[in-house]
Amino acid sequence: MTTVRRESLAEQAAELLLTRIREREWEIGGKLPGETTLAPQLGIGRSTAREAIRILAGRGVLTTRQGAGVFVTATDVPATWDAVLQRADIVAVIEARTAIEVEAATLAAGRRTSAELQALRRALGERERHRADIDEHVESDIAFHRGIIVAAQSPVLLELFDGFAPRSRQAMTDMLRLRGHHGDEADHDTHERIYEAIASRDAEAASALTRAHLDVLKGKLS
Repeated sequence: MTTVRRESLAEQAAELLLTRIREREWEIGGKLPGETTLAPQLGIGRSTAREAIRILAGRGVLTTRQGAGVFVTATDVPATWDAVLQRADIVAVIEARTAIEVEAATLAAGRRTSAELQALRRALGERERHRADIDEHVESDIAFHRGIIVAAQSPVLLELFDGFAPRSRQAMTDMLRLRGHHGDEADHDTHERIYEAIASRDAEAASALTRAHLDVLKGKLS
């Protein structure tokens, strides 16, 4: 019988247990052995077995019935688990964007030139014109936010933003597809207000509006 390596973690034990479930060692509705029996079969301790069960229960594969035991509810991870992982990745991207873009908005409000402000106005206009198609909307949105980074006149922030752009682009596209809609008036109005704050050199408002915007995006994924 295959056992999990001694140095493995609960996640690896969960994968091994899932493999046995996929191989129909237990049918849907079937009861798993108790932890004292299952743990030695997997080559792990009882606490690790308990954590592996918890992981698979969280993924919808197992269910624990108080006083009765652990039962199989699916022979594989439901497709919705992919969406959960996808959302988690998007949240991580938004958190990274917050770290970069909030500071950039603050700096841009104090440092932007007239030429940079004009470029930002044009980028905002392009963003408004490209609201129908997801890919075009994401590209125009990235261009607007990059304009803020440029206006911040911080080479390191610009390097971070450009290096992060491919992952950010994919995450934002995935987010809009998960939501099923994009480019609404409230969202664009927020970007207008960020622009106005930078135009009026209101660093506090530019920072707060940018953070609030990204927090709203993050909140919609929870």
